[in-house]
Amino acid sequence: MGTLIKVLGTGCSKCKQTTAIVTSVVEENNINASIEKVEDILDIMKYNVMTTPAVVINEEVKIKGRVPSKEEILELLKQ
Repeated sequence: MGTLIKVLGTGCSKCKQTTAIVTSVVEENNINASIEKVEDILDIMKYNVMTTPAVVINEEVKIKGRVPSKEEILELLKQ
């Protein structure tokens, strides 16, 4: 099916920025991935994340509390 990427965040500017970065990395590198935006605070808390934005790849929290760089996202998706 490909990679499942979730961006956890309540809709703040940093969360939107993170979603945009993840989306552009996936598109620019032709990566088979689906991107899901998780904005519900209860769903976010299930991942034990207290600071957003957070990036979850295949149900594993990889980044939390900051906006990642494009290079960092690409590196995580190559693993």
